[in-house]
Amino acid sequence: MAEGLVEAGGRVHCLDILAEPDTAFARAKERVVPEYGGSMHYHQVDVSDSEKLDRVIADIAVERERLDGLIAAAGIQQCTSALEYPQVDIARMLATNYTGVFLTARSCARQMYKYKSQGAMCLIASMSGIIANKGFIAPVYNSSKAAVIQLTRNLAMEWGRMQEDGSGGIRVNSLSPGHILTPMVEENFRRGEANRAVWEENSMLGRLSTPEEYKAAGLFLLSRASSYMTGQNLVIDGGCTAW
Repeated sequence: MAEGLVEAGGRVHCLDILAEPDTAFARAKERVVPEYGGSMHYHQVDVSDSEKLDRVIADIAVERERLDGLIAAAGIQQCTSALEYPQVDIARMLATNYTGVFLTARSCARQMYKYKSQGAMCLIASMSGIIANKGFIAPVYNSSKAAVIQLTRNLAMEWGRMQEDGSGGIRVNSLSPGHILTPMVEENFRRGEANRAVWEENSMLGRLSTPEEYKAAGLFLLSRASSYMTGQNLVIDGGCTAW
């Protein structure tokens, strides 16, 4: 999704908790074509640390005195029975999947208001925020994604109207992907926490998705192509929730 924004000429800043970006970021940066006018940058930050997050995002915005968009995709996963789920693990997951997304959106909105950017946001939720995935025991993950969908509606309502001073006018939508073949999901398969055949059977297309299939969705939600869309949850799940 970051690559799609770069290809459209965006100056994209990727934030993650790792001290150094992983190899996927390096490969993506190598594919940047300078002639498109875009660029890709990395910043280390824990999205649950509001003070550091505010500083990082403020430093990004001040470079050109504007901030146009946000894709908030921070998320962790844990497969544990609700009967056995430790309270500390519940708090840890919500700190990233919900609070981290909230704080990131808030930090960006403050800069959008400051510089009157009238930006757009895409909060990454999941079809797991709409349904309970068969055979996949992840009650807190699923609940956190449902919270992101509801957060989207509330932020869209609060930040959508343009103010007299030219601030506001921020659009906020969420994206709910279906099953994506990522390293995290491959680890679920390896541990026996999920069954690939069952997931493929649950898809109307009979397969899992890949990260590249959401590239255009991020660009759509952050661009003028979706200028009259806000407070909505875009579901791209291979038909899993449409049975």
